[in-house]
Amino acid sequence: MNAAMNTTVIRVVLPTHLRTLAHVRGEVRLDVEGQATQRSVLDALEVRYPMLRGTMRDHVTQQRRAFVRFFACEQDLSHELPDAPLPDAVATGSEPFQVVGAMAGG
Repeated sequence: MNAAMNTTVIRVVLPTHLRTLAHVRGEVRLDVEGQATQRSVLDALEVRYPMLRGTMRDHVTQQRRAFVRFFACEQDLSHELPDAPLPDAVATGSEPFQVVGAMAGG
C-alpha cells in the first residue's frame, strides 16, 4: 500500500467475455483507494473500464449479478458483504481477486 496516497494495487482476473468487452488481456491491475473490499475493487474496475458497468452488479441496487461469482485465496466471497475487507493476500497484491461466470444447467 502506498501510504502517501492511501492506495493499494489490486490484481483482478476477469472471465474471457469480460476481458473481451474491456479490451484487456490477462490480469488487470487496479489502484484502489482506501480499504480493499469487493465494493472498492468493483468501483475502481468500473471507473477504469466503464463498459463493464452493469455486467457484474446491477446498475441500481449494486447487487451481484446471479451468474457472477467472486473468489480470492481459493474462497468463494460471493455472499460476503460488499464492504467486508478482502483477504490480506489480495490487499497486498500477492493473490488476485477473481471474477468468475457461474455455470448453470442440468
